[in-house]
Amino acid sequence: MNLMMFLGNDLIEAIPLEKDSISVPGYVGNFKRALKEKYREIIMQCPEPPEFLVIEPAKQDTGKNQSC
Repeated sequence: MNLMMFLGNDLIEAIPLEKDSISVPGYVGNFKRALKEKYREIIMQCPEPPEFLVIEPAKQDTGKNQSC
């Protein structure tokens, strides 16, 4: 799982998360606060607030049995 921070359409940073810890209160919030602090200057210049998404990265195909 990844926590992704966007400003507008721009991906600012993606942080890997432990899937089992996501349900722990404050786990994701700590990362969000750290990202907001790290990118405070950029956030202040953007008229939109940052958006955060938690996603599971797509599994990569090894290339076997691919048809072109």
